Amino acid sequence: MSPDDDVTPAEPTVPGTPGAAPAPIEVQGPDVFARYLERTRWFGGKGRPFEVASVRRIGEVPRDDGAEGPRVVIDLVEVAYGDGPGGSEVYQVPMSFYTEPEARLDHAFIGWWEEPGQGWVHAYDALHDREAMDSWLRAFDRAAREPGGNLSDEDSGLRFHRLPGHDLDLTAHSALFSGEQSNSSVAYGEDCLMKVFRKITPGVNPDISVHEVLTKAGSDHIAALYGWLDWVDWEADPDAEERSGTTMQLAMLQQFLRTASDGWDLALTSARNLFAEGDLHAHEAGGDFAAEAARLGEALREVHDDLAAHFPVEHRGPEAIAELADAMLARLDAALGVVPELAEHADALRAAYARLRTLDDLEVQQVHGDLHLGQTLRTSLGWKIVDFEGEPAKPLAERLRPDSVWRDVAGMLRSFDYVPHVVERQFAEDQPEGASQRAYRAEEWAHRNRNHFLAAYAGGELTDAQQVLLDAYVADKAVYETVYETRNRPTWVAIPLEAVARIGAA
Repeated sequence: MSPDDDVTPAEPTVPGTPGAAPAPIEVQGPDVFARYLERTRWFGGKGRPFEVASVRRIGEVPRDDGAEGPRVVIDLVEVAYGDGPGGSEVYQVPMSFYTEPEARLDHAFIGWWEEPGQGWVHAYDALHDREAMDSWLRAFDRAAREPGGNLSDEDSGLRFHRLPGHDLDLTAHSALFSGEQSNSSVAYGEDCLMKVFRKITPGVNPDISVHEVLTKAGSDHIAALYGWLDWVDWEADPDAEERSGTTMQLAMLQQFLRTASDGWDLALTSARNLFAEGDLHAHEAGGDFAAEAARLGEALREVHDDLAAHFPVEHRGPEAIAELADAMLARLDAALGVVPELAEHADALRAAYARLRTLDDLEVQQVHGDLHLGQTLRTSLGWKIVDFEGEPAKPLAERLRPDSVWRDVAGMLRSFDYVPHVVERQFAEDQPEGASQRAYRAEEWAHRNRNHFLAAYAGGELTDAQQVLLDAYVADKAVYETVYETRNRPTWVAIPLEAVARIGAA
């Protein structure tokens, strides 16, 4: 955990100082929010031309009667893009208001303006403000004592929901995590963690719905869900005969796995230990990861079983299988225009997708959707899988769509392949000699851990149909990685290209 640094510091301008506006600016001025969004880590429109199309105040976080603290509001800021793809996005901006400057929050300053009934206020990103975050925690605590575990504001539509079984520590101070790219997380001491969704989409967020189901099912492989915050937009359907609205989910409160270790970091440490130990084989190295890979495979299988027991499981026929193969082919065709090196492997990849069409049944269900080692945590009680939100870049409707469990398995296999090759490149910077031996040992580490994970997940040999599905999903994932690396880390594109070559050789 690091100091609050998910926004670049800005110098607050206050009334009466040089450079201040000569007159009160409009509440929620678009320019104020545009400048603020550009400074944050989680704004997805960096580098694109945009303007703030609208700002909507959706509610105020309730405070206990007589409690001190700032007024805390939630605004939804809609941005419209002016480039080729165009489109718009909506971002959640919780703010705490103070009538005087708060030097401790200078780094989280958004702007100042005149609020009706309050006068001039200095607005700060509330997630950086311990006093503001205390009001969120107390609202969740009050919800637990309300009928049905719900604390609702019928006027604004804000609703705090709680699941039974955990008493919150109201003495815990908040601390904002740094480094997150799409959301913001706040830890309350060692008691709980609140994830605030920054980009908001109407509908059910799978990170909440999946955690709710798995928590109620008693799953040992997740961080338990304690509650969530949503908002009902009663104006979404003003012509409806009966009062109705659209729900947007804003935040979730869950168990804080404070002592957990990141799965990606643990795997990297294992690979570093292997390279540091001379000419030992992967199974001889002191940091052998195979047993952990197997435990992770078992954990994923149990999570998939729980999801299958509580979410619909569908069987789809040849038409749906053909659509899946066509989608993979379309992604390959698009990738060929970005990664010319894929061309020599295109026929082998197309053959892998063509084998899908020989299947007559495809079982789909709720899955993780964006699984890799960075979405896992190792605790003293075993592996935990986190972040069931799916791929953030995909539309919510697509992330909610059932899929094959082999997509999750393929994602994890590709993650095991990345680990030793990342370490291999780190060693090459300091020790250019011995490259061929490191390449051999990197593949040995990846092969060993992929096999242990897969064998534990499947519980034995894969059927022919399972192998066809897995091969296609692995190929699809590797093709995606070649595009990503070409655009973002060109020196890494060899990692997925080597995987594509293995698919061709097979």
